[in-house]
Amino acid sequence: MQGKLYVVGTPIGNLSDMSERGVKTLESVDFIAAEDTRVTLKLLNRFEIKKPLVSYHEHSTKYVSDTIIERISNGESCGIVTDAGMPCISDPGEDLVKECAARGIDIVVIPGPSAVVSALAVSGLDTSRFSFEGFLSVSKKQRYEHLESLVKDTHTLIFYEAPHKLITTLEDMLQFFGDRRISLCRELTKIYEEVIRTTLSEAIEYYSEKSPRGEYVLVVEGFKKEDEPEMTVEEAVLKAKKLMENGMKATDACKEIAKETGFKKSEIYSKLL
Repeated sequence: MQGKLYVVGTPIGNLSDMSERGVKTLESVDFIAAEDTRVTLKLLNRFEIKKPLVSYHEHSTKYVSDTIIERISNGESCGIVTDAGMPCISDPGEDLVKECAARGIDIVVIPGPSAVVSALAVSGLDTSRFSFEGFLSVSKKQRYEHLESLVKDTHTLIFYEAPHKLITTLEDMLQFFGDRRISLCRELTKIYEEVIRTTLSEAIEYYSEKSPRGEYVLVVEGFKKEDEPEMTVEEAVLKAKKLMENGMKATDACKEIAKETGFKKSEIYSKLL
């Protein structure tokens, strides 16, 4: 009989946040796949859980993944955990879940704390619609492309960031987003929990004088239509010309830009001529 994969949420800082169901699940599985076995061992010792641990992280080979899946297929149950929070969210556990799902293995989720949702809840920003963007790339090109794609996104945007890259990230966000509101959350659920609600420019000034410490969750205000600078008819004409350079007819280009900008098609066309 085939076993199951249990996706088990663990505390993001305060071990008291571990759920009773999470403890019972880890007590019942045959083995546990952990991002860092040393971190997970501290959690298991706290709740006096003694189970075999398998190291499963972003540098794990396909052999490790295949071995875990083979054991589950042969009837063993596995609990997968990350160092903190829900596995598979900006976490290599995502790949294991995909493989198990593709092979028809039962996957059971044991909900737990999430840094993303926790930071959003205390951010003081709009929580009705949000987009989790994870870590920005260290590649400047990919990083800029990512930020550019989000400029007009009206969702509240959530990012993870390391302390040594924080100021650079804030400066890049200011460049692409303008001076929006931001909530910077660190050490959530721990003794030195801190939530700073400010603007991007003020955050840069603050951290230029005080070195960032700990991992951050950045919650950034989404794009607001009223913040968009008004376009002139001359700028609308330039947009139409670009479409024409790509092979579009003048009348079609003017019609397209009229829809986008709110100017009349005839007004753009007359200026174009």
